[in-house]
Amino acid sequence: MSFIPSSWVPPCYDGPGMTKLRVGWHREHFLSPLLQFAEKDAGSTFELVECPGGTGEMQVKLKNGEIDICVALTDALIAGLANGLDSYKLVGRYIASPLRWAIITGKESKYNSVDDLKGTTFGISRQGSGSQVMASVLSMNQGWTADQQPKFKINGQFKPLRDSVNSGETSCFLWEWFTTKPYVDSGEVRFIGSVYSEQEDCPFQPDDTQAPWPCWSIAAAENSSTSSLSSFLSSLEPFVTHFNSPKAREKDDVDFVVDYFNHQREDVIEWLASVKWEEGLAQVEEKVIRDTLDTLEKAGVVKRPEAGWDMSTFVNADVCKVH
Repeated sequence: MSFIPSSWVPPCYDGPGMTKLRVGWHREHFLSPLLQFAEKDAGSTFELVECPGGTGEMQVKLKNGEIDICVALTDALIAGLANGLDSYKLVGRYIASPLRWAIITGKESKYNSVDDLKGTTFGISRQGSGSQVMASVLSMNQGWTADQQPKFKINGQFKPLRDSVNSGETSCFLWEWFTTKPYVDSGEVRFIGSVYSEQEDCPFQPDDTQAPWPCWSIAAAENSSTSSLSSFLSSLEPFVTHFNSPKAREKDDVDFVVDYFNHQREDVIEWLASVKWEEGLAQVEEKVIRDTLDTLEKAGVVKRPEAGWDMSTFVNADVCKVH
């Protein structure tokens, strides 16, 4: 199903230095505007490279030169840069609202609350991934002591993570709420909590903690064509603006997500009520980076250098504005 914003102008890739981009993405409904852009572009200026392992896999592919740009989790991207990854930098913003992280356990596991998870082994997709970063934030916000800290087992993709909590190999894992919900509805796994900033909207209020940053950002490899990146961001923006509009939210957005991702209509409506896309993609807010780093430092995910954080470590200012 095609939804093409009237303001969209096809990108021109005839200029000097323009190259076809490889765009990393994870199969989540947040990426619907990107999918609509890809349908219209039809492979002329970029190709999608699916990364089932999420942000951690995209970081690896950026390092290995397998993708040029990606839309990924803000916290994991920033944590990677703070911990020495230098194969990419932030070039834009994407989602303005925080992510609703589900805390998931096996269908017949002995774990029934977040408190039961102290000192247990959490499944994660990759070292430094969002699933690991948020487990550390959960531990910090719960006030767990040194001997109650979670241990981690790398399971890779979403299916092995689900299998791991059912086999008892791990106690739980963290993943986006609505991506996981179909597997909860089918009885394969269970929710036992949530990490979300709007706690009054969650059914697990006693165990909820906060994820205090805009959840998705855009990062690109250091050696990617600046002109190609700028053209990609400006061409994607009308699709994001359209998807974020009140008119599209009434029906078009719901229809697209239901048809493409096979989610339940009522779940899509609930999700849309909780999410907001950014207005203006080729921008990065310094405050978002510094606030995220403050939380990640408190959670023990990153360590502040003696000289403090240098924004040039995190942002490619040749592609986006920093403010």
